[in-house]
Amino acid sequence: MADGGAAPSTSQLASQICNHIASVFSNPTGAHPPPLDELVSAVAAAAARRGKVFLYGVGREGLMLKALCMRLAHLGLSTHFVFDMTTPPIAAGDLLIASAGPGGFSTVDALCSVARSCGGEVLLLTAQPKTGSCIKHADKVCYVPAQTMADDKGDDDGGDEEEEKSSGRRPLLPMGSVYEGALFVLFEMAVYKLGEVLGQTAEEIRARHTNLE
Repeated sequence: MADGGAAPSTSQLASQICNHIASVFSNPTGAHPPPLDELVSAVAAAAARRGKVFLYGVGREGLMLKALCMRLAHLGLSTHFVFDMTTPPIAAGDLLIASAGPGGFSTVDALCSVARSCGGEVLLLTAQPKTGSCIKHADKVCYVPAQTMADDKGDDDGGDEEEEKSSGRRPLLPMGSVYEGALFVLFEMAVYKLGEVLGQTAEEIRARHTNLE
């Protein structure tokens, strides 16, 4: 945030948000592969075996996954968001992409468990790859090293919590906004890469967009 004086302009706020989200992809992922590589690999493998792709997330994470579901359909994949009325059963060869940024949600735990019991592969997106309850249900973990509600004590620029309180400053990206924003960027990169991997032209992708609007 700007130091005192005039309030930051719209462009300054936008730059701060975009820069903070971009910095997520410079954070180390340790033993985990880069999230883009893991996501593209899992979806490409499902496509190669003609598997269906299922997606699920709660709250704002879910909204990001719904956007990805739409684009995967545009890429020609059989994609379904869990709990939609037309979602088919998951089976062997299919892929469930689920998100649990803080590490675990009871709904996500249950769905991942069911998917695996039915022979589906589970790719879990999370910012807590060591302590989350959902990890035990995942075949692969896509580690997105971003702030979620599990670790949002300080401000979004890495400042001191007590300094933030005393100054009255609010975080620009509170709670899980950094993680959720990072998911949107990650998914856009994945769609771009998958277009190359699956040999899809811009015209083919565009042709699959609904005309019932």
